[in-house]
Amino acid sequence: MLRTRIITSLISLAILGVVLFAVPAPIARFFIALLILVGAWEWAGFLNLSSDAARYAYVAIIAALMATIVFVVPELSDQVLQLACIWWFVAFIWTFFFPTPIPIVVRWVCGVLVLVPVFVALLDLYSLSPQFLLLSLLIVWAADMGAYFVGKQFGRVKLAPSISPGKTWEGVFGGLLMVVILALLWAKYSDLKFAVLLPFCLAVGALSIVGDLTVSMFKRTAGVKDSGKLFPGHGGILDRIDSVSSAAPLFVLGLNWLGLA
Repeated sequence: MLRTRIITSLISLAILGVVLFAVPAPIARFFIALLILVGAWEWAGFLNLSSDAARYAYVAIIAALMATIVFVVPELSDQVLQLACIWWFVAFIWTFFFPTPIPIVVRWVCGVLVLVPVFVALLDLYSLSPQFLLLSLLIVWAADMGAYFVGKQFGRVKLAPSISPGKTWEGVFGGLLMVVILALLWAKYSDLKFAVLLPFCLAVGALSIVGDLTVSMFKRTAGVKDSGKLFPGHGGILDRIDSVSSAAPLFVLGLNWLGLA
């Protein structure tokens, strides 16, 4: 399993590198949109829909909202990201009370709150600089890898056993330690100061954990282990972008608040 995860990760990184730094910008933006729409298809699997036609309808709703923000009211992008941060704060509180019933209509709305803002955030980051988009993803991956390996080796105290029994507090601290190392390396080879970059990266890394737990709540409610099978050893798109969906909006807003952009 670990070998499969590593191979899949390396292939995904190679594809990401091509998308961010080699292909024309319109193709890169289309690729980002396509990933989010695949995520919408997977989220529709949490809705107890009776047919594929209903799942396609949900994907169409997400696509329409994405297109509206990008092409019709782009000036509302910041408000969408601010709404996302409010949602993720609510989701953080929610994790303390799970398991709780999640009505279908709530699942519909939460899918919008997860998918549309992350699309806006990723497009904004790509427009600012592919390097910023890469940094946001590296923060999430560093937190995830640190949590996985430290938690597997030293994990004892469960983080949220009713949501994700495998996650531990030792893993959380291991993940944040990896984020510290990443911030140190990024500051060394960029113009960003470590004293500014460190708390920013730690905040983004910590919030990424909330995204992971939140999507896991919906998967448990729907009775599925993985959102899909697109990535061998990892699951589906949502299994890969759950942490990104909470981290990316904060990352974009933080860049503006701190003047790092």
